[in-house]
Amino acid sequence: MTQDLFIGLMSGTSADGIDAVLVSYEDRRGMLLQTHHTEMPGALREEILGLRHAGANELHRMAVLDQQLAVAYAEAVKGLLAQAGVSAKDINAIGSHGQTIRHHPEGTSPYTWQIGDPNRLAEMTGISVVADFRRRDMAAGGQGAPLVPAFHQAQIAQPGIATAIVNIGGIANITLISAAGEVKGWDTGPGNTLMDGWIHRHQSLPFDAAGAWAATGQVLEPLLQAGLRHPFFVAPAPKSTGPEMFHLDWFDTLLSGHEKPEDVQRTLLELTAESIGHALDGVAVTAVRICGGGAYNTLLMERLSTRLRPVSVTSTDVVGVDPQWVEAWAFAWLAKQTVAGLPGNVPAVTGAEGARVLGAIYPA
Repeated sequence: MTQDLFIGLMSGTSADGIDAVLVSYEDRRGMLLQTHHTEMPGALREEILGLRHAGANELHRMAVLDQQLAVAYAEAVKGLLAQAGVSAKDINAIGSHGQTIRHHPEGTSPYTWQIGDPNRLAEMTGISVVADFRRRDMAAGGQGAPLVPAFHQAQIAQPGIATAIVNIGGIANITLISAAGEVKGWDTGPGNTLMDGWIHRHQSLPFDAAGAWAATGQVLEPLLQAGLRHPFFVAPAPKSTGPEMFHLDWFDTLLSGHEKPEDVQRTLLELTAESIGHALDGVAVTAVRICGGGAYNTLLMERLSTRLRPVSVTSTDVVGVDPQWVEAWAFAWLAKQTVAGLPGNVPAVTGAEGARVLGAIYPA
């Protein structure tokens, strides 16, 4: 049987690095062959974060960053291929999510914008690139997100087992797969983005490893309840969000200024756990599988296990999918779908008018 090789690239809302994966497809389920992580250069990360809000000379800054990110993505691809000992000519295509700068799915002219020029990426790697996945779903009336539920169904779902798959990246989203294989999903709210922002502000660290700093604090219940009153949490699905909505400037408005920083960190962790728990209240599932960076936050996993008891809460490791690489793998799969002329969205998840082939192909 012919082996098809695809690369997936992902740089998420935290903008702390680039995940690259090499995946082999011989049948419906792929096999992860190689992984590679590149730290996002500090100057690029600061520019990414800065472009999330209105500022001076935005168009020029975004155009320059578009090219710089493409170069960084190309270097990540080259590093991945070198580790795997595979030639660029053997790769069918790269699926590049790009870096989200703005995501505004509501209003009369909804839009989403991911950068990391696929033309330059194709030129520098000599590999065809599939990119710009979200806007076709949005053009069809959808939110453009989340897109990973179709991949969850293809790669992680277990026949006959009602499962919730929770991806905790910067933003958290859930995929519900019934025992009969029906799929639903939506963004639940902040994942790591607020926790990452708070510890960076106070300790100049990119994230709270294992939730260790949060574990030294106490939940500030009035602050937690104030955060949970955000209207997004009670909005009906389909829905999606991003750091444009959940950011420290918003959270700062809820603070008195007298809180201990570690107590705020602990409360932000509880906000993530509680918003995920609320989304799963009343949902009949047998298992909850966690992926994304949140799967490595020990305290967050403990809180989710307690909040969702008696349902079993584990990482996706138990079904053979490393939680760190799920999103990058999803975009390798989405590239495969696009190259084959097959849809990559789930209309019941995004709200699109129907299944659509996503993205555009930039030939090598």
